[in-house]
Amino acid sequence: MIEVSGVSKRYGEKLAVDDLSFSVQPGVVTGFLGPNGAGKSTTMRLILGLDAPSSGAALVNGKRYQDLQAPLREVGAMLEARAIHTGRSGYNHLLALAQTQGIPRGRVDEVINMVGLESVARKRVGSFSLGMGQRLGVAAALLGDPATVILDEPANGLDPEGIRWIRNLLKGLAADGKTVFLSSHLMSEMEQTAEHLIVIGKGRMIADMSVEAFVAQASSGAPVRVRTPDSVALTAALIGAGARVSAEQDGALAVQGLTTEQVGELAAAERLVLHELTPVQVSLEDAFMSITKDSVEYQQA
Repeated sequence: MIEVSGVSKRYGEKLAVDDLSFSVQPGVVTGFLGPNGAGKSTTMRLILGLDAPSSGAALVNGKRYQDLQAPLREVGAMLEARAIHTGRSGYNHLLALAQTQGIPRGRVDEVINMVGLESVARKRVGSFSLGMGQRLGVAAALLGDPATVILDEPANGLDPEGIRWIRNLLKGLAADGKTVFLSSHLMSEMEQTAEHLIVIGKGRMIADMSVEAFVAQASSGAPVRVRTPDSVALTAALIGAGARVSAEQDGALAVQGLTTEQVGELAAAERLVLHELTPVQVSLEDAFMSITKDSVEYQQA
């Protein structure tokens, strides 16, 4: 379990993290989202003891990272996958890590097989592709079979097969009762992987809720899509009921201001045939863009 309590971090005049509090529970994949400059990387560094908070505390299993007796056995992390000596082989990189923590040599082979690097394990890391480097970083994070896993952009550089692999791996770790905390800018992938979200902007908390609740919150004002053979009559009835109606390119109507049920009841009262009546589904990306729009550091012109 990860606990962040009233954490702030200041670099000179820059307040990177501002009184942030949240917990990451075991058994679910928790996504960490925010625009560029929101403070995600700083928060992860604070959890891992790479930076000291200006105030507050960040704990893993009730302890500061630096107080853990065998860190790799309790917390597996990947913040920068390519922070590896390029002259070493992938195998020797993992073996060196294992030997610092008393992890058996056999575990190195296990994680190499787990991440699919068997054929290149003895090659120098400098020759690895971006995707291979990501897999090696994940292998290092899992080396000690930790109960807590923290990954920054784990799908970066992976091909479609690799993205599916990391998704299933993370879900499997959570299903085994581990605490899984990951950041990503790939909203479509986060939507398929995470169950819970921590969303921050400008160092402050924006949302701490399930993916379903986050999307539902942003969907409250989403339009209803309607198709009918008598769009003129339905449009008149909808406008008369106070709705805002616009025509889609395929002839459907986008209705705002009324619920799906209200549109259906109105059409029935007017004896109008409907071929489609569906609420417009808001994606996680749409929800994220809507909810964080005031927290974006660099606005598009």
